[in-house]
Parts: sequence; structure tokens; C-alpha cells
Amino acid sequence: MTKKRILLIDDQDDIREVAQLSLEMVGGWQVITGSSGREGIAKAELEQPDAILLDVMMPELDGFATFQELRANQATKQIPVIFLTAKVSSDDRRQFFELGVNGVITKPFDPMSLATEIETTLGWDSSLIDNG
Repeated sequence: MTKKRILLIDDQDDIREVAQLSLEMVGGWQVITGSSGREGIAKAELEQPDAILLDVMMPELDGFATFQELRANQATKQIPVIFLTAKVSSDDRRQFFELGVNGVITKPFDPMSLATEIETTLGWDSSLIDNG
């Protein structure tokens, strides 16, 4: 079984630390982190993760602009992206899905169920992975 590789892009150190620990300890995944949109795009190109967890509200290059650059880049356009955000109104959610994101996870998130939320959102069946 190969470990899932997740790129977590968030400008808040505490969010990155909690999510990284959660995904590594609970999910058993490898987590790559980026603290800005620019850093995240560079790491996505280099690392080719299985999925990207992307904060929406960041300085300079926000989640929307980062997502658009990821989709415009031949090397990263196929990587599933899940927004990680405190913006949870129905209008916000509709806007996110109209952009083409693969899912939305709201902050604050439950560290114990974060890996399961990602698996469910992306349709990853861990039993299928185990049998592969």
C-alpha cells in the first residue's frame, strides 16, 4: 500500500501543525506543507501530491488565485483540491463549487476525522487501497 501524499497550504502555523499531525498520525499519510499560495504552487509542481488542502483566506495570493494558477498549470491541473475555510455560507459554497474545487472542509475542523473527511470528499476507499 502506498501512502497518500497531501499538500497542505495555509498561512497559519497552528492550522498547518494540527492538520499535519492529524493526517500523519490518524491518516498515516505523508504531508507536505506550504505557508503561502506561491510556495504551495511550487511544491505542487515539484511534489505532485495526491491532493491539496488549500486555505481560502491568505495574504498576497489567496486560495481563489492559488486554485486558478494550479488549474492553469499543466503540471498541477489534475491534482484534486479541497478548500479549507471558515467561510461556510451557502453562497460561499456555491461559489467554491462553481470554480471547480473538489470539496470544502470547514474550519475549525475535527483533527480526528480530517483524514476521513478528505477520503470521503475525494471518494478514496481505504479498503480498495489496502487490497491494491
